Amino acid sequence: MINQLSWKVGGQQGEGIESTGEIFSMALNRLGYYLYGYRHFSSRIKGGHTNNKIRVSTKPMNAVSDDLDILIAFDQETIDLNHHELKVGGVIIGDSKFSPKLPEGCTAKLFAVPFTEIAQELGTSLMKNMVAVGASSALLGVKAEAFQSVVEEIFARKGASVVEKNMLAIEEGMKYFIKESEGSIGDFQLEEADGKTRMFMIGNDAIALGALTGGARFMPAYPITPASEIMEYLIKKLPEFGGTVIQTEDEIAACTMAIGANYAGVRSLTASAGPGLSLMMEAIGLSGITETPLVIIDTQRGGPSTGLPTKQEQSDIFAMIYGTHGEIPKVVIAPSTVEEAFYDTIEAFNIAEEYQVPVIVLTDLALSLGKQSVEPLAFDRVKINRGKLQRQEELPELEKNEYYKRYEVTADGISNRVIPGMKYGIHHVTGVEHNEQGKPSESPVNRIAQMDKRMRKLDDLHTAFPSPVFKDERHDEADVLIIGLNSTRGTIQEAIPRLESDGLKVNHGHIRLIHPFPVEEVKSMTEKAKRVIVVENNATGQLASIMKMNLCQGNIQSILKYDGNPFLPSEIYNEVKELL
Repeated sequence: MINQLSWKVGGQQGEGIESTGEIFSMALNRLGYYLYGYRHFSSRIKGGHTNNKIRVSTKPMNAVSDDLDILIAFDQETIDLNHHELKVGGVIIGDSKFSPKLPEGCTAKLFAVPFTEIAQELGTSLMKNMVAVGASSALLGVKAEAFQSVVEEIFARKGASVVEKNMLAIEEGMKYFIKESEGSIGDFQLEEADGKTRMFMIGNDAIALGALTGGARFMPAYPITPASEIMEYLIKKLPEFGGTVIQTEDEIAACTMAIGANYAGVRSLTASAGPGLSLMMEAIGLSGITETPLVIIDTQRGGPSTGLPTKQEQSDIFAMIYGTHGEIPKVVIAPSTVEEAFYDTIEAFNIAEEYQVPVIVLTDLALSLGKQSVEPLAFDRVKINRGKLQRQEELPELEKNEYYKRYEVTADGISNRVIPGMKYGIHHVTGVEHNEQGKPSESPVNRIAQMDKRMRKLDDLHTAFPSPVFKDERHDEADVLIIGLNSTRGTIQEAIPRLESDGLKVNHGHIRLIHPFPVEEVKSMTEKAKRVIVVENNATGQLASIMKMNLCQGNIQSILKYDGNPFLPSEIYNEVKELL
């Protein structure tokens, strides 16, 4: 029996590939296995190759595996494109409808199972994915009953007969495969899992849940891959808490509506990807100069322009820090796990209100859409901080013709604020430079005072933000320090033991606060390493450039990948060895 394997299902988009992986993984998650999934899909509604790769283990892991044990194929293209990942002795189970063939040089065991034919005999070819799930479960030694609750949850609204037929399709797939394989399936039987209950979620779900838990009650947004699931989740959940989601005409409207809602006292967010963030830049500047709290989620994808809308990339880093014209205080947070995506979203709302600044939560496609097992979240950790938002009873009376000093110059750069309509809270709000009451002013003295006020408000954020850098410092003096951000964390963690088995001393740092950059926290790590290697999914080494600019160190090198796919542990291992 084995404690870990990698399984992939592939076919044409719109053929039920995603649901096949979903049903397979949900059942194994409920048995207590740890899972990590990554979906490769085309930027079209139907057609084009798509696959769902799922790693199953009895122990926690947070990365796509290098190789593949089992490939479920609904067409020959799936075999041709993915067979190279199979281990020696790996298995391909293909639908006999397309007469599956092994490519030249492929040594995998091939089983042809009539997915479509069995499904048609049961009433509809749409159930061929359930037959495939049954064949997979037979190979793994998982009983059909493990899928009962999942099938009921997904198909109950269609009636008991539909649930029964789908379960029958799983059972028939199991029977056929056991017969076809003649019992030679022992090499892939999984060890029993611990049976513990864990959530199974994508990063976008964690962000949406974090927003809801953090008090957000309004989301204006425009759908875009890979951010749309945040909007879809909140469309279902926000109304239960007195909130709402509005689909706007574009991202400009979404951002400005979020600013307006926050100005009115309602915690609000919007979410998009690179193209949408480009449209929001002027509005982000408005948030900065009016000191209005704002939370934006940027789920990075391949660019520029439409680029690779359904593929992995980390190329928005410069844009998120420097994209707005002029200079404003801004915060960019980069969670690196699903759990961090939840907690960091809550923290983003607190920072936005405490410092009265725009906060961007920067994720990437692999983190946003990668689905994995998550330990129960600690809701007792959640704290709400609304900063210097004054209550009515705290407002002193104003003299005649006097305005509330909304932009009062203070030592920490943060002024008191009020909700519109409060007595004695009247003030002016404008996107042009203004004085303490918000009235337009082009006075050089006032300009300097207001600019300095705004810019100093983030001076202490790197110490106030919880864990600006994730640190895995195994050695006081390391041969190499590997630095990353977002979804590369688990992949780097898997590569490190391989490097250490070769005699290298390796430390790992993952940057969670991108801007303002946590100079001292990162410097304390780089000073302990002979070499610093930065791993990122872009062509220009954006994070490495930011480190060089802030640290003034010359021993920083890059490992870059920008083909639309996430890093594999073996790639990091091989490229680190090559650089050293």
